[in-house]
Formats: sequence, structure tokens, C-alpha cells
Amino acid sequence: MPTSEKSKSLNLQDIKTDVTSENSEAEVFQTLLIEDVKYKTRLTKKFLNRKPYQPLDPKQILSFIPGTIKKVYVKKGSKVKAGEKLLDLEAMKMVNTMFAAENHVIADILVKEGDMVPKNQLLILFK
Repeated sequence: MPTSEKSKSLNLQDIKTDVTSENSEAEVFQTLLIEDVKYKTRLTKKFLNRKPYQPLDPKQILSFIPGTIKKVYVKKGSKVKAGEKLLDLEAMKMVNTMFAAENHVIADILVKEGDMVPKNQLLILFK
């Protein structure tokens, strides 16, 4: 959907809270200005309590799926080049090989072969 220069993105600084007498829950409204037309929208509790976006740290390797560590190819303190194998993660009867995206030095390896890991667990830390 094309946007114009007059369009305003969602700005949480403009939120106004009004308490309704019937529900005793706070209703939060946002006014958006899109192409010179004002729109009043309601923000849900789920939206207001959402986890803020945080970009991935390039110095960390996280598990993207729960599984079992099958093989670790690197050691603590070793230098790895871009494209070099770091470890194998088996999940759902498939082996997923994780590679280094850039040249790094391994600061710490937080897993060993045979460990079961949940999603988003820190596996390898780079310097």
C-alpha cells in the first residue's frame, strides 16, 4: 500500500486513555492522520503489552527450533571464517547445520553434544 508524505505512522506518544463506566477497563485510542483524514483506532491490551522488537545480536548463535545438539565442530577460542560449520542441530528427524555468517573468534560454547535445547537458547557466543 503506497504511503504519502502526509501519512503518519503509529506513534504511541499520542495515546489517550479513557475509562468507560460500564466495563471499568481502560480503552486506549489512537488518532491517525492518513491523507488528511483522521481515523480513531482502539488499541488492545495485547498490543500495548507486546514484547518490543529487538534486532538479533550478530555475536550470538541461538537455536531457531527445539532439538538435540548432534555435533559441535568448533572449540572455545578458535577462529572461524564465514561459511564454516559451527554445529549440527537435529530437530524433527532433520539435521540442521549452523554456519558462521562472518569471521569471528569463539568466546564461549554453551552446549555440548547430546544436549536438548529449547527454541531461542543461546548456543555459541562470539567475541
